[in-house]
Amino acid sequence: MTAARRPTRPIAALLGVAVLVTLAIVGLVALTRGGAGGSGTDIATGKPVPNVAGTTLDGGTLDLAALRGHPVLINFWGPSCTPCREEMPLLARKAAEHASSGLVIVGVLTDDPVEPARTFEKEFGASWQTVIDPGGAIKRAYRVLNRPQSYFVDATGILRSIQIGYLTDADFERQLALTVAGS
Repeated sequence: MTAARRPTRPIAALLGVAVLVTLAIVGLVALTRGGAGGSGTDIATGKPVPNVAGTTLDGGTLDLAALRGHPVLINFWGPSCTPCREEMPLLARKAAEHASSGLVIVGVLTDDPVEPARTFEKEFGASWQTVIDPGGAIKRAYRVLNRPQSYFVDATGILRSIQIGYLTDADFERQLALTVAGS
């Protein structure tokens, strides 16, 4: 009997992988095309982004609408996210490198507790504000698939580019150029 069951395990595993890949593709298509999502938010390149507002890790408040006039990178992250650990030093360098151009980075802490996030920011030199998203409302509005995920928003509040997964230097510069050109 065990010999008869063996062939079904690889088939079941392949079927499971196929289902996961299909769901990821459907999610990616919905995200990039701006189709109707569960939150009712229509986020798509070329359209205004939903507001990001709330309490920050340092106890202050942030409202994305107040940043109009600046190109903005909105980065969804968390300290338990391994790729975020690879990306954070790049973001710290880029924040300093592009400060004179008015670039503002806004972090959104999602799916992780606050205290480890504060330690993480200090460890990696994050100098920007991070909004805490305890209920996941911001994450849902932006239809975040995974962390890190970044949104490049021009100075008028229009979404110019989405990066799913960590940014490389080349990704950052290419998408920032699109963002600045779109303003």
